[in-house]
Amino acid sequence: MGIASDFVLIVIAGLAGAIVARALGLPLLVGYVAAGVVVGPHTAGPTVAHVEDIELLAEIGVALLLFALGLEISFRDLRAVRRIALLGGPVQMLLTAVFGGWLAYAAFDLPGTDAVWFGAMVSVSSTMVVLKTLAAEGTMGTLASRVMIGLLVVQDLAVVPLLIVLPQIGHAEAAVAGLLKAVAVATVFLVTTVVVGTRLLPAMLRRVVRWGSREMFLVAVVATGVGVGSITYQLGFSFAIGAFVAGVVLSESELSHQALSDVGPLRDVFGLLFFVTVGMLFDPRYVLEHAVAVAMLVVAIVVGKSLIFGGLARSFGYGNMAPIIVGLGLSQIGEFSFVLARAGRAGGFITSDTYDLALTCTVLSMALSPLVFPGLLPLARRWTRRRRPVPPAQLVSVERTTLENHVVIAGYGRTGRAVVDTLQGAGVPYVIVEYHHESLTRPLEQGIPAVWGDISSEEIQRAAGVAQARMLVMAIPEWQAIRLGIQHAKRLNPRLFVVARATGVAHVDDLRALRVDVIVQPEFEGGIEMVRQALGQFERNADEIDRLTSELRRALYDPLVLPVPPA
Repeated sequence: MGIASDFVLIVIAGLAGAIVARALGLPLLVGYVAAGVVVGPHTAGPTVAHVEDIELLAEIGVALLLFALGLEISFRDLRAVRRIALLGGPVQMLLTAVFGGWLAYAAFDLPGTDAVWFGAMVSVSSTMVVLKTLAAEGTMGTLASRVMIGLLVVQDLAVVPLLIVLPQIGHAEAAVAGLLKAVAVATVFLVTTVVVGTRLLPAMLRRVVRWGSREMFLVAVVATGVGVGSITYQLGFSFAIGAFVAGVVLSESELSHQALSDVGPLRDVFGLLFFVTVGMLFDPRYVLEHAVAVAMLVVAIVVGKSLIFGGLARSFGYGNMAPIIVGLGLSQIGEFSFVLARAGRAGGFITSDTYDLALTCTVLSMALSPLVFPGLLPLARRWTRRRRPVPPAQLVSVERTTLENHVVIAGYGRTGRAVVDTLQGAGVPYVIVEYHHESLTRPLEQGIPAVWGDISSEEIQRAAGVAQARMLVMAIPEWQAIRLGIQHAKRLNPRLFVVARATGVAHVDDLRALRVDVIVQPEFEGGIEMVRQALGQFERNADEIDRLTSELRRALYDPLVLPVPPA
């Protein structure tokens, strides 16, 4: 089967590693990396045969992750952190490179050129690890997270100049000329992509949406990401950075939430492939031979990067818990260090010992990072309690929607429109979630808060602010979407008050099992209203009509007792 058998082995090993990690209470990423060590070429047992081919395939995982990052975070979202990203990012990389190079020179007596390359590898952090961990911890919307992402974007973009400058160490004129050429090409590409992409790509995807094929929409989204990535690769830049630019362009469209939701599972599968590949690069024998020195170097790098990032965040005015979270969150070495290491080894600029040292430190720091993340907030809180408190506004949420304590209305058909009109008249904040794009034409034109996408997707629910909402109204007729949407919403917000429509009589019990607060069955409600109108014709007083219809409702919905919605 060739590479196909390798792919099957990696997926099965990744699943086994994830199960073990979950059983031990560890992050899934650690299980993926451990699985890579087991099936890698440096250990006994089942082994991946085509390692280089799998490594190339794993680059798709990085590209899809950055594409999803671009979809989720537009330049408007990063505006609040542009100062630290654009000014502090280069400063951080320079300080970290000097620190990492000095450590390698002092601890391992590396030659000067090798130490410079090693310092450059240490200067980048892992976009893949940070984004996966932020998503798992549910902290993507904090300002500290945005600071980290802004710095990561600058680091990823800086890899291309590093690949140009590092091979020209000692040849300043050639390095400057190559760098200026790269900047010129990159500028033309970015301007062309933004100008053309903001007009052409959303229009193309809207046409696909009108055809009504979800499968075709997914294919179009993936083709956009990898297509733009391929163009950047042909221009001599990173394939993954091109995918990121494509995501940023699409993020300005109302289609971005559903695109992110659809591409998510594919991104996760290829992400597994990437992390297993990271583990395959790990050589346990090298670690055993240099155990003490490697351990001390990894600890020094993690501590040093934490102090540099934390100090940088503090110097740019971020207080409270932000410096600690940013510092420890970006303390690992990133996946693009593999790119630099391969380039240095292939060009003969670094020795095999430097290559092995860089890979070992990178893998160990990436594996440690998910273990550190869960303790960041508790550690930061204990630290801030010992120091003079600063205004807590540094960690406020900066999600696109600033709605809070609002109503999320799933479906903008007749029922949904009636709910919207009533809430609008009462001055209650709300946001609409609707999958049929044509139904959102009027709300979008009128500036009504709306999200296009499938309410059963957690990504769409996050975009609609379900975690901060007070109530969810399920006004859609699709039962599976109702069921999955409620399950996900309850996970995001256990205190959420849910009103849902039972599409059939049999679904009343199912909604009761889902702990829905108010169940509305149209046939029941229609019968109750008919009884009300009939009793009115017999001149019964209003109190008696209310009593009789309430008894009828209890009989129909029994044993459910409908609670009164909170005031």
